[in-house]
Amino acid sequence: MQSLENHFLIAMPNMQDPAFKHSVTYICEHNEKGAMGLVINQPIDLTVGELLDQIKIDNDKQTDAANIAVFSGGPVQQEQGFVLHIPQDGYQSSLKLTNEVMITTSKDILIYLTTDLAPKKFFISLGYAGWSSGQLEEELMNNAWLTIKADPEIIYNTPAHLRWEKAIEILGIDISKLSSQKGHA
Repeated sequence: MQSLENHFLIAMPNMQDPAFKHSVTYICEHNEKGAMGLVINQPIDLTVGELLDQIKIDNDKQTDAANIAVFSGGPVQQEQGFVLHIPQDGYQSSLKLTNEVMITTSKDILIYLTTDLAPKKFFISLGYAGWSSGQLEEELMNNAWLTIKADPEIIYNTPAHLRWEKAIEILGIDISKLSSQKGHA
C-alpha cells in the first residue's frame, strides 16, 4: 500500500455524498489502520473571530485573520478543531507533516490566531474525514477519487470556491471529459 499522506483526494464529479461533493481533502495520515484528512474547500458560515467568540477566546476583530472562514473538515467529530499552518513551533499538540504544512489540534494555537504571533498562513476546520482500514483503497478502486501530491498553494492561497477546479487543473484533466463510469484496464 502506498501512503497518500500529503496528497489531495479530489472527488470525482459524480460524487453525490454532500460531505464530499466537489471536495478536495488533504490527507494528514494514511496507513494500514485507515486514513484521516481535512476537506479544504467547504467553508461554513462562521469566521475565525466568531469561532473564537463562541469558545470565549479574546480576539482582535480588526485583523484579517478574524475574518477568515472556518471550514467543515469532514463529517467526523465536527466539534473538534484542526489548524493546518506554516510550520511554527510552540503549540502543545502539533505534528509537522511537511516543510510547508503542520497540523495543530490543541486549543492554545487559537489564542494567537488574531495576533502577530499567529502562523503567517493557516487554515482552520471543524471535523475531519476518516476512513477505516481498506476503505479508502476500495473507494479509489471504485473511481470515487483522483489523487495528487498536495500543493500548499491551494491550501493557503487559492480561494475556497476554486480549489476543486485548481486541483484537477494540476492533473491536466479537462473536467468535462471525466466519466462517471467505473473502468478497469
